[in-house]
Amino acid sequence: MQSCEISSDSTDDPLSSGLRTHRQPRIVVIGAGLAGLAATKILLKNGFTDVTVLEASDHIGGRVQSVQLGKATLELGATWIHGANGNPVYHLAEDNGLLEHTTDGERSEGRISLYTKNGVAHYQTNAGRRIPKDLVEEFSDLYNEVYELTQEFFQNGKPVCAESQNSVGVFTRDVVRKKIMLDPDDPECTKKLKLSMLQQCVSQGWLKPVESCRVVVESCESSSPSMDEVSLSEFGEWTEIPGAHYVIPEGFTKVVELLAQDIPSRTLSLSKPVRCIHWNYSAKHQQAIAQSSHTHQGNNHNEYYHGCQPREDPLIFGHPIYVECQDEEWIPADHEKVLAIEKLGISTTDKIFLEYEEPFWSPECNSIQFVWEDEAQLEQLVYPEELWYKKICSFDVLYPPERYGYMLSGWICGQEALQMERCDDETVAETCTELLRRFTGNPNIPKPWRVLRSSWGSNPFIRGSYSFTRVGSSGEDCERLAMPLPYANSTKAPELHRAETTKPNNVN
Repeated sequence: MQSCEISSDSTDDPLSSGLRTHRQPRIVVIGAGLAGLAATKILLKNGFTDVTVLEASDHIGGRVQSVQLGKATLELGATWIHGANGNPVYHLAEDNGLLEHTTDGERSEGRISLYTKNGVAHYQTNAGRRIPKDLVEEFSDLYNEVYELTQEFFQNGKPVCAESQNSVGVFTRDVVRKKIMLDPDDPECTKKLKLSMLQQCVSQGWLKPVESCRVVVESCESSSPSMDEVSLSEFGEWTEIPGAHYVIPEGFTKVVELLAQDIPSRTLSLSKPVRCIHWNYSAKHQQAIAQSSHTHQGNNHNEYYHGCQPREDPLIFGHPIYVECQDEEWIPADHEKVLAIEKLGISTTDKIFLEYEEPFWSPECNSIQFVWEDEAQLEQLVYPEELWYKKICSFDVLYPPERYGYMLSGWICGQEALQMERCDDETVAETCTELLRRFTGNPNIPKPWRVLRSSWGSNPFIRGSYSFTRVGSSGEDCERLAMPLPYANSTKAPELHRAETTKPNNVN
């Protein structure tokens, strides 16, 4: 999907051609994910009736995808409600009873591990040995100290030194590495292990404060190919919503269903990919639509104004925006919002679920962290395609077993995630089995009897998992995307409002 034909008058004023005030504004919402559904619900609640939602896929929910596997509901996409205090998703789930069966282990203030606060993380090296708990704790203290420093540049206006390249990864790796190497009490073998743990934390694209042998994956920055691409000067802008983190036992898709339940089916068009958005409609486009209407009029879901007849319909003529769909239908609109991510970064984070008949891990283990000792001194980790598996940072144990059985969830991000998506299930199962055997030192670990994984990067309508503040971008880019159209300082375009009266001949 692309945005086409920006007006030469003002790219900040897409509505300069004017809005008819004697009728309801025509509004197009592109995408039926959580944001699109919530926006549509608010528009309808506030009296806007001429709203069309275009969803490219054959289902709603966007990056929410709950999959039923036996008695368990697994999340290929959104999994947690991050914070309760003032979080509208939490209140929606709580008010509708979605959290009644959330266990204590799935309700965590600190989210000590990804799926439960019980147990400990096992840090395993590629030599098949577990890193001692006290050594992990020493590294944790040092790493968290430097993590706090990364917050100060934005929060305290601290200037960024040139050596850091304004990169969270470069800064963190440099500062932690110097502190490790200058410690007079550590032997060389201990320093090597700490440097290896540093690589595991920074290179995966998740900056992870570590606490008492347990990993806390913060939501402030995620899914970059590596933390080297994340802006240091903007990193401290992101804060967590206070309160506990929650897992929804019945699946995050229940939130999607709640948002969609009051949206009329006639408002929503599935399997409707958008090809292009035309701003400040020109005569050239009017002619193209007029020609298109003769051949595609019968396929349109609302022939009155989606039939693309600008010459015959005075209400359509002069619409500032047209949304062109892949099926060649052109849909007029008065107001439209595009999530155009250019300066901001976006990458892919995928999950790999492995199901076993019996657990091979010990009862107290809540995750298996992979630490590559041979990568301790590397500056940047770039893997060839055949070594994509080296970007899998960990496998987490899903709790409680009464609900999930014996299940592990692995994480992989960046280009390596895309390479994983191109492999078949058998290859992924064999590769993950070899990894687990190698890092645990247990050659008898069986292959999982079932594999389930996400593929957000290769999904043509998703193409990524999260956005992040790339080096060279800032929070202002996010704010600019969130600004309503037309902009408040525009004097040429009217504001979006409900029509006071609607003439009978304008009712669609």
